[in-house]
Amino acid sequence: MRWIWIDRFTEFESKKKAVAVKNLSMAEDIFAEHFPGYPVMPAALMLEGLAQTGGILVGEANDFKEKVVLAKFPFARFHREVFAGEQLTLTADMIGLREEGATVAGKIHVGTELVAEAEIFFAHLDQARSGAIFGDRNFVFTGELKNLVDLARAASKPA
Repeated sequence: MRWIWIDRFTEFESKKKAVAVKNLSMAEDIFAEHFPGYPVMPAALMLEGLAQTGGILVGEANDFKEKVVLAKFPFARFHREVFAGEQLTLTADMIGLREEGATVAGKIHVGTELVAEAEIFFAHLDQARSGAIFGDRNFVFTGELKNLVDLARAASKPA
């Protein structure tokens, strides 16, 4: 199953920074089971939103020519639980971009409160080297993801 776990970008600076938001509605299916009567956001999905924010930042840095995949989280810290009805602000700062991949520092806030932080390493599956294994089609960056970036760029331009 594939899904986009961010609602929109509020800021996007190529090769530097991306800021996205995720509104946590009680209508989200996850809150029915996690946990009944105590609708708390799963930590893994918080990291998924942060990874999507950072992954799009990394992909855009190479004009979406690389297949970018999540390789590892060297660390992740959670400072409190997050609940239905809150809005997450997901910030990804590029701290290293190399041929084989990129490292992103991520933070998640609810309002001004830091609720989680992580470092994420993304690997590039270079199309020239991986074509025989993964095919030529870029299965990572679909039109939906690129559209989110285009909307952020349009919103970031001075009037």
